[in-house]
Amino acid sequence: MHIDAINPLLEIFSQGEEITRGQIADTNAAWLSQQAVQIGFTVTRHTAVGDKLDDLVALLQEIAQRADCCLCTGGLGPTSDDLTAEAVAKAFNLPLVLDDIAFAQIKQFYANRNRIMPETNAKQALLPQGAERLDNALGTAPGFALKYQGCWFAFMPGVPSEMKQMYLEKLLPNFPQRFTLRPGRLVTLKTIGMGESAIQQVIDAISIPSEVQLGFRAAEDVQIKLLFPCAYPEKALQTLVDAVVNGLKDCVYAIDGLGEETGDLVATIGQLMTAGRHSLAVLETVSQGLLAAKCIGSEWLVSGLYEQSLRRLKQQFGIADDVDDLVAIAKTIAQKIQQQQDVDFALVQLYAEDHHALYDKDKSIAVHSVLLAGDHCYPMVHSIAGSIQRKQKQAAVMSLDVLRRYLLNAPR
Repeated sequence: MHIDAINPLLEIFSQGEEITRGQIADTNAAWLSQQAVQIGFTVTRHTAVGDKLDDLVALLQEIAQRADCCLCTGGLGPTSDDLTAEAVAKAFNLPLVLDDIAFAQIKQFYANRNRIMPETNAKQALLPQGAERLDNALGTAPGFALKYQGCWFAFMPGVPSEMKQMYLEKLLPNFPQRFTLRPGRLVTLKTIGMGESAIQQVIDAISIPSEVQLGFRAAEDVQIKLLFPCAYPEKALQTLVDAVVNGLKDCVYAIDGLGEETGDLVATIGQLMTAGRHSLAVLETVSQGLLAAKCIGSEWLVSGLYEQSLRRLKQQFGIADDVDDLVAIAKTIAQKIQQQQDVDFALVQLYAEDHHALYDKDKSIAVHSVLLAGDHCYPMVHSIAGSIQRKQKQAAVMSLDVLRRYLLNAPR
């Protein structure tokens, strides 16, 4: 155990050429990392190695010298490229021995399916001498665990369903007996409408204690993650969170880690819409139906329309061809939709550029989102660049954010 570490150090090691070649995403490592941090480990590395025995041996020996725990996935199958058990035996100078119970379980697995066990599967019952067998309730590959030098290793199958069940049933209950775990507290601030660089400038002006880990996750929104150590004072935690929220203002749409989990942007909007008993109709262009699809199943969404051609929209809603003010056009459309659908709010999304700019990843477009709430019009413009897929996703989220901002600031 590393006595200078607040929490035990954990590494995640994935084996398989399909991972190193990018043929599949290593979702096992991401899931295990989340689980480990949640219970109090400090995850220091994710490493993936292909099906090369010498590379596997070298990595196992390295990990044994620097980590307190290592969770390994993959390489426990019956084929020649499944080398985990052999690598462990060579790295730690432990002979492979037949585990009779594991062998019987593999045979029973096939018997239950009225099949004869192939001879190659017998390899899966060969475990390093002295290892603890981890039974696999879903497949043929037993896992195993052992300690070498100062590190406790657990080897699990690469099939996600088998790995997860083995971790939850065989490993998780035993961690408190093996390690002193002091789980921290993760607070996640979910933001919309501000880029990572701008967020970083705001946070740079805030004094964040060195013991608080700061991280970001950018997708359709930008999430700010603050990992507080165990027993961090509640008042100090709340003060820091408040400082970040005050700096980012209404770009923060939800916070996880202070109570109940909040969900995504649509869930936040849904709570506000339901509480106010509001109804909404939308017309979208750039997002091409994605905005309505995100709200599918929401009782407050009355209708969703999609039309990409501004000319056809003008014809449909009786707007003269020479009118080019997008806010005025959107307001007129919103008024007619509001009347036709008998809704509280109408949200209309238009863009100014020609049709080709939408599909050109090197060109940005100006997306105009106009919300009509009663007689009041709330316009907002966002510049969006990138592929058509990115423009579609960002337009949907940014237009929905106009609705969120109105609901937050609407007169009570």
